[in-house]
Amino acid sequence: MFDETTPRLGLPYVVAAQAQKHIPINESLARLDGLVQLAVESRVVAAQPVSPVAGGVWILPASATGTAWAGQPAGTLMRFEAGAWEAVVLAEGVLAWVKDENQMVAFDGATWAPLSASFKSLTAAASPGQASTRLEIREEETTLSGAATSTAIVIPARAIVLAVSTRTTVAVTGASAYSCGVSGDASKFGGSLGVAKNASNVGVIGPTAYYADTPVLLTSAGGSFTGGKVRVAVHLLRFDAPAAV
Repeated sequence: MFDETTPRLGLPYVVAAQAQKHIPINESLARLDGLVQLAVESRVVAAQPVSPVAGGVWILPASATGTAWAGQPAGTLMRFEAGAWEAVVLAEGVLAWVKDENQMVAFDGATWAPLSASFKSLTAAASPGQASTRLEIREEETTLSGAATSTAIVIPARAIVLAVSTRTTVAVTGASAYSCGVSGDASKFGGSLGVAKNASNVGVIGPTAYYADTPVLLTSAGGSFTGGKVRVAVHLLRFDAPAAV
């Protein structure tokens, strides 16, 4: 026996002998149009837009405001079409492209998190005693401000760094260029890097060991940062000792 809607996407079924069958069919098509290859406008905009784009979808932050948005739980999808808002409840595992962040996020059933945060390292080799060598990428999008900005992600202690790559995801303002490095060596992974959107650099270095957790440092040139975002990826090797016996 069928429920009234599908279990994962909440698409309404057409029931036997139903009048006006076009209504649930069109409702299903509208929801599929919003959820398939899901792309959301933002997950930080808290004020309900006055003139939203038809078919536009937003992920609500905490304490959203507006006639339709207020009171909805953080993380809810709000979709706009034909002059009306629809709150969409999703199943765990949905992916969405966030337009104003230029990155993918994943829904774990409660919150949305950047897909890069769920990346797993690749084990290149492992011994019978469970010692291992792992290839790993640590990545984040960093908002720039002031003379220099440190990343929240760190080069982990006892790792060997092969490269640090960068891409400007939101055009940098206030500075004419920037450097990527660490404290004490501001341009270790690149200097005079581009501030325009999509400018990129791969800062390849000779394999370098770090013995303490070390953030990556983005340092402005030609003036302090007043805005902009850079995605930083640390490419490294990590090592695990044999398992305890």
